[in-house]
Amino acid sequence: MAIERSTAASAFVAPRRAEGDRSGRARVAIAGLAVLLAITGFLSLAAGASDASILGILGNLFGGSETGLSHRDAIIIYDIRLPRMLLGALVGAALAVSGALMQGLFRNPLADPAIVGVSAGASLGAVSVIVLGATVLAPATALFGIFTLPLAAFAGALAVTLVLYRISTRRGQTSVATMLLAGIAVGAMAMAFTGFLIFVADDRQLRELTFWTLGSLAGSTWTKLWAAGPIILAAFALSPFLARGLNALALGEAAAGHLGIAVERLKSGAILAVAAAAGASVAVSGGIGFVGIIVPHLLRLAIGPDHRYLLPASALLGASLLLVADAASRTIVAPAELPIGIVTAAVGAPFFLWLLLRKRGLLDM
Repeated sequence: MAIERSTAASAFVAPRRAEGDRSGRARVAIAGLAVLLAITGFLSLAAGASDASILGILGNLFGGSETGLSHRDAIIIYDIRLPRMLLGALVGAALAVSGALMQGLFRNPLADPAIVGVSAGASLGAVSVIVLGATVLAPATALFGIFTLPLAAFAGALAVTLVLYRISTRRGQTSVATMLLAGIAVGAMAMAFTGFLIFVADDRQLRELTFWTLGSLAGSTWTKLWAAGPIILAAFALSPFLARGLNALALGEAAAGHLGIAVERLKSGAILAVAAAAGASVAVSGGIGFVGIIVPHLLRLAIGPDHRYLLPASALLGASLLLVADAASRTIVAPAELPIGIVTAAVGAPFFLWLLLRKRGLLDM
């Protein structure tokens, strides 16, 4: 009898101990990713044609305005590189968190704002403001000011996400295959409208629209940071409240409901957060693909699928990844600058193919 009790107790304690091990590993990983983000942030500030060194930048940031940098280098750091670094970190975090939320919502690791058309909807909203902001949309531009562009991108992303969700969900069940196919179709429709707006744009607008097709952080300013930052941070503030529900949703909508999760409210919150984060990031950086699919998948392999840890870890790794990609885009063809969307696509597309082949059992690694 004593042996049976001991075995039962061990069987009860072992899963809790394993869960504790995973939680501890996830916390260590998040701390490591925070350090990685700090390192990539300082490297991003130091990368470029200026002679400013990392030690000089650190001395100026933490030692006062009289040390570390010349007046010229200080202008470069504070007016060009610092807003670019902060905006790049915000955009990378927003894209990665959007991908993690969509994959949790649709219960599929292939879901991503760019692949299912959400980014195309955001681009349509942003391009509409660029082309029609002085004519048809002039009242909205006058009303919302610098927030017009990110709000329009948010509205476009939200509209596509809602259409996608309505098409792919029947009787409370979401069809992943329908979602992916509908995402391709809705994204193509959004791109068609975007193409029409590009066709009627003038030369000045065409130069600005090139920014959207390839993705870039070259035009980063403090104004853009202030315009998109509050929307992205609002999505970040909402995401921790969704983590427990997304964990339960992995068991199915019926099981999540039995566990006390308000499933419809959870879905609405996740859609709102994805639209806000993806829309605002596209508004300031254009179409940057594959960050939202690479980062959550890698982290799921490393620390498990618990969204309480997956969401903050995705934000940290997504920010670091985009800062590294931005530094690469500035140095690969220096003194020219490669659009960052090309860098992320060059790395992300092979990874996406590997993921597809692995899911079909054609690869073991």
